[in-house]
Parts: sequence; C-alpha cells; structure tokens
Amino acid sequence: MSIVPFRRLMLWLLLIACGVAMTQAQADDRDRGEAIVGTLGTMGSDTMAGLMLRWGEALARRHPGIRLQLQASGSASAPPALVAGTTRLGPMSRPMSDAERRAFVERHGYPPRELTVARDALVVVVHRHNPLAGLGRRELDAVFSDTRRCGAPAAIRDWQALGLDWPEGRIRLHGRNAASGTQALFRRVALCGGLFHPAINEHPGSAAVVAAVAEDPRAIGYAGLNHLTPGVKALAHRTDDGTLRAPDPEAVRRGEYALSRDLYLYLNLPPGETLPAPERAFLDLVLSPAGQAIVEELGFVALPEAQRRRQRRALTLDEGG
Repeated sequence: MSIVPFRRLMLWLLLIACGVAMTQAQADDRDRGEAIVGTLGTMGSDTMAGLMLRWGEALARRHPGIRLQLQASGSASAPPALVAGTTRLGPMSRPMSDAERRAFVERHGYPPRELTVARDALVVVVHRHNPLAGLGRRELDAVFSDTRRCGAPAAIRDWQALGLDWPEGRIRLHGRNAASGTQALFRRVALCGGLFHPAINEHPGSAAVVAAVAEDPRAIGYAGLNHLTPGVKALAHRTDDGTLRAPDPEAVRRGEYALSRDLYLYLNLPPGETLPAPERAFLDLVLSPAGQAIVEELGFVALPEAQRRRQRRALTLDEGG
C-alpha cells in the first residue's frame, strides 16, 4: 500500500472516530437534560429560601436552560399562590391547614400533592454566655405566652424566676412573624396553641431573631436549627420526665426532639398527569442523594432513605437519581 492511500485511510478512520465521539457527547447532553428549558416560579417559606436557592443552583448546573425564581414571603404565601395558579411549587415549613387545602380543591377540583423534602427543628436560643441549659414546655409557655395553656401556674417575665443570678432583669422576647410556619409550629407545640405575649419582637426571618439574641444578654428567641451562629446557644428541651434532649440530627430525624418538623413542597399536579419537564428535573434533584446532601450542608436533616425512595416511586422518578 502506498503512503498516500494509507494516510487517507487513517484520516477517514479518524473522522469516523470523531463523529462517533461527537454523537456520544450529544447523547450525553440529552441524557443530562440540557435541552430542558423553562422557568420555575416558587413562592413560600423563608426558612426554606436558602435550601431552594442551593437546589436551584445545582439544577442550573445540570440543566443550564432551567432557571428558578423564588419569592420567600413566608409559608402562608404558598397556598394562595398555588390556588391562583401563579406557581406550581409551594415550599412550606408547616403542613397546609384544612382551610388552605379546601381553597385549593374548590379552585382546581383535586387536592395539592404534598412532598416531604427535608427535616428541620426549631431551637430556643439565648445569648452565648447565658448559663441556662434547657427549658420544658411549661416554662417555655410561661416565658413566651400570654395564656399559659400548657399549665404553668404563673407567667415568667424575668431571669431570676428561672433560677438564674445572671442575666438580671426582664426577659426580652424575640420570634417570627405571623406569616411564618416557624411561628405556627412554635405556637402549637411550645404554647399548646396559646397566644404570644404582646411584648414579643417579631422578625421576618430566623436569621434576624438569632442576630437580635446574640446582641442582648437578656434576650431569648426561637429560630430554625440551620440559623445558629457562635453568638447564641441553643437550649435543650426538657421532657416531662426531666430528660434534656438536644436538637441533634438523629433526634430530629427520629422525631424524638419535641420541636422537630418536616419541610414540604406542595405541587399543583392534576391526577393522572405527569410533571412538566422543568418541575420533574427539579424534584429529581431534590429527592436524589445529591439533593439531600445539600440539605445536610445547609444545617437541615436529610430524609430517611426509605422515605426518599418511596416519594420518588410515587412521582415515577427513576431510582438512578
């Protein structure tokens, strides 16, 4: 064989190999879903805002054509947006109320789809130098409420009533605003459904609560577990038998810590229909090991494996996620 035809043959084989590689690369691009294009609009929980944003960033790396637009106005803003159809995804740090579910069904004719996407806990925080170790439900109720439905014999308004020599003086209260699922849970569990003391300072986010407590030795507040900073100390919860339970991840995952909670995503998904491609890609990420790793990176608690897989099957997501 002459040198020229041999070189032509090698060039031809090289071009074929390049063509195969390009075809495979294009197939890989399709497999990664890079052709999916769309905007995901979500409205809801402030507690979940950082989590949703990180999931959105990870989704954009997988699928550059998808963008997440988030409004974090509080959990109470999610149901009206789902009812009105201005969003298909509603993150909430509490379950929908019966009234919110009824409003959705009346508008759409079917119930919203509820997904649990992470575990969280509320923590009662004090200044980092406060010597208090923990509080029980009756004490929390006596400190934060104006009704004492948990059975405390008297209100607790100063630190000396908790047996402390320091700090001295009145207890300064901090908490979340009425639009927050965090406030709703704390009121239901720690106040036995009672009313907050009118002197409480309400904040639009847990980070603001933590910042206020960190600056004031006389302050106490409640916030989401993932907002802790070195400036505050998280109190343990004292059970009825006197056991102090700290909000560690395993206690939260098992529900042994009294102020544990689920974090939810509510979907507008008609029965028998499949999710649009952008929403499907988003939930595929959220309920994947990578998505749950983000949960833990941000200070929340990942779902139990069985629950994660069960929800993937219910959404007909493949198990490779």
